[in-house]
Amino acid sequence: MNFNSHTDGVVRVAVALVNELTPGERRGRPFPAPADVAAAATAGLRAVRPAYREVGADEGAELAAVAARLRAVFAAVADGDVDGAAERVNALLAETQARPLLERHDGEPWHLHFHGSPGTTAGDWAASCATGLAIVLGGEFHDRLGVCTAPSCDRVYVDVSRNGTRRFCSTACQNRVKTAAFRARARAE
Repeated sequence: MNFNSHTDGVVRVAVALVNELTPGERRGRPFPAPADVAAAATAGLRAVRPAYREVGADEGAELAAVAARLRAVFAAVADGDVDGAAERVNALLAETQARPLLERHDGEPWHLHFHGSPGTTAGDWAASCATGLAIVLGGEFHDRLGVCTAPSCDRVYVDVSRNGTRRFCSTACQNRVKTAAFRARARAE
């Protein structure tokens, strides 16, 4: 799946921020809120943009609040509530006053960015992620957003596979579920 290069990137950033900054469960274990939100926010951004600068403590806290709101979008889609997901995205778009700008940086060609007002790090990423999610939700691939279906895992994902059948946040969760099913079948025999 390729929405377009920038949309793919900001949707992956949304996934990374949610998975790094929101508490819950990961791969069968509790995943607490990060003690160092600045480091977790930096890790989330660098998961997609490796050269991204370190974010400060205040920026990390603001990004954690954004991540919590983005998680609600993924959860709504996973629950089949696309209308609720769209309402949440629309609220973020309105609050951030997302606006498109063509930019060229880091040796890349011109590409579309979305920035928020007043231009804070969290506001800009919230605007970009909300716009990326709006593009996905407004198209035929809204069901490509999801929450891991493995037991004891609530990390989110975007399904970019050709056939659109992804149900897990990672190969580790997929393997955990398949191993458990194999062992259950072996015990039954």
